[in-house]
Amino acid sequence: MKKFLFLFIFISALGLAQDKTVVKRDPYLQPSAPARTQPLKPEDKIKIIHADKIIKDPEKYEGNQYFTGNVQIEHQGSVLTADEVVLYSEENFAKAIGNTKLQNADGSVITAGEMEYDGNTQKGVARKNVVLTDPKQTIKTDILYYDKLANQAYFNTGGTISDGQNVMYTKSATYFLNTKMIDFVGNVKIDNPQYIIEGVNIKQNQNTKIAEFFGPTTITNRENPKNRVYTERGTYKMETKEAFLNKNSKIFYNDKILTGDDMYYNQITGFGKATGNVTLDDPKERRFIKGGYGEIFEKKDSAMMTRSPYAVKAMEKDSVYFAAEKIISYQKPDTLDVNVKKSYLRAYKKARIYKSNAQGRADSIAFNETDGVMHMYTHPILWSGEKQVTGDKVEAYFNTKNENIDSLKVIGNAFAISKVDSLNLKDEFNQVKGKFMTVYYEKNDIREARVVGNAQSIVYVDDTDQETKQPQRIGITLSACGIIGALFEERALQIISCSIGATSDTYPMSKIEPAKRKFPDFNWNTKDRIRKWQDILVDTPNYDEIKYTGDNELYNQAQEAIEKERAKEEAKKPKRVRK
Repeated sequence: MKKFLFLFIFISALGLAQDKTVVKRDPYLQPSAPARTQPLKPEDKIKIIHADKIIKDPEKYEGNQYFTGNVQIEHQGSVLTADEVVLYSEENFAKAIGNTKLQNADGSVITAGEMEYDGNTQKGVARKNVVLTDPKQTIKTDILYYDKLANQAYFNTGGTISDGQNVMYTKSATYFLNTKMIDFVGNVKIDNPQYIIEGVNIKQNQNTKIAEFFGPTTITNRENPKNRVYTERGTYKMETKEAFLNKNSKIFYNDKILTGDDMYYNQITGFGKATGNVTLDDPKERRFIKGGYGEIFEKKDSAMMTRSPYAVKAMEKDSVYFAAEKIISYQKPDTLDVNVKKSYLRAYKKARIYKSNAQGRADSIAFNETDGVMHMYTHPILWSGEKQVTGDKVEAYFNTKNENIDSLKVIGNAFAISKVDSLNLKDEFNQVKGKFMTVYYEKNDIREARVVGNAQSIVYVDDTDQETKQPQRIGITLSACGIIGALFEERALQIISCSIGATSDTYPMSKIEPAKRKFPDFNWNTKDRIRKWQDILVDTPNYDEIKYTGDNELYNQAQEAIEKERAKEEAKKPKRVRK
């Protein structure tokens, strides 16, 4: 009896004539071409598999016949079930109402409150609590448009897509069932237990678990929301948490910001790298580092920059500039208080530093930014005004309140040189040297030096002419002591103390030869001198060496007089005549 009823319904559905009323379709299902004139092949028609009743009511569905009770229809391998189905046989079109479910041959299932389906185009619309499920994810929305030929589904009324690990919220999306690719348009949010992705145009492959970003997108760490990634073009591997960023990208980590043309970041390991126009900004330290290539290690709170890198630490009234072949910055807990982190900066190979009142270079520079202690290693040289300090190692101590240099310690072969008069090009330099030296600053300039161990000095001595009130050169004082205390004045170096085995002699300018006016290791350097901050961007500014003129007139005159006297004495001696 049931088989007979199924057959009767099936024959009736195909054979009974229907009114010619044009069906009201969703705009998505409006035919784009004129209705076909050739009859449909049987395999192309929508088929009624089962229904409890077949009804035709002039007052309902424009008089078209409809089926109720456990209705089941089939088309091209897909089966649609519903409480009620209106079938427009001539148009090969069906409307399903109530508990609709479409089972597709590819394994995907769509459930909804109602559906429309066009057998000619194999397009459909599902409405009211729509759910599309397949082995990869579940889509929920109010209205879903699907195309069996293109094998894709689309919604623009807002919806969610979940795959067991991620829940995606979006206004509009297209799902390609063959490739398992989801194309999100408009504002998108992907919610994961470890992170949140928010963007405006995202494509995600459910097979490979790779998301592509085509607009402003942010990936935020749930555990630490301040740690996030921003990009306007990039790729994200959702399983390995790896981001490949290619446009206007930023990595925010530990209150720092890394930017670059092309970037990579692994959220699991905390490793990131950037190439091209790289900047590492540290707002808390008021310092940034720039270079051609950079790496960050989030868990170690460290970073490295190469390819012509330089760093700038901003201060209230001044800034400090660093450059080298490689710059490293890192933070580590204070040994006295683990809750306090200290910041460090390292510059390796051909390191340079510029500050308005101090400039220097060394093979490497290490700077404790928190405590304001800077170490310069291997052939360090530091300039302040027209004063130069060299040694085996230089330590500079910054006042962390006023951010000025308070003092220097020079360890090993300490040597301080100051130009006697910076307004002329005379070859006149005050010098003090020894094993160790402490240099004190006052008003951003070198004021005093204390030298310990084999201390020696060469000092030009002036006095004021009582008539002209102008300084008058007396001569040069050579001193040697165990400890020397020296005071740097505007145009003079005053030896204020000379103790332990002290010897001191002052020679008039006519009595001291030029070679003794400088120590043998005198090395006044003007070629490599950093005079503006841009000079740190090159290994050396390679300035022309300043040519100084020696004031040897009095000495030469004295030597000439001596030679004349010697000649006279020689002339008085009797000539020996060979017989």
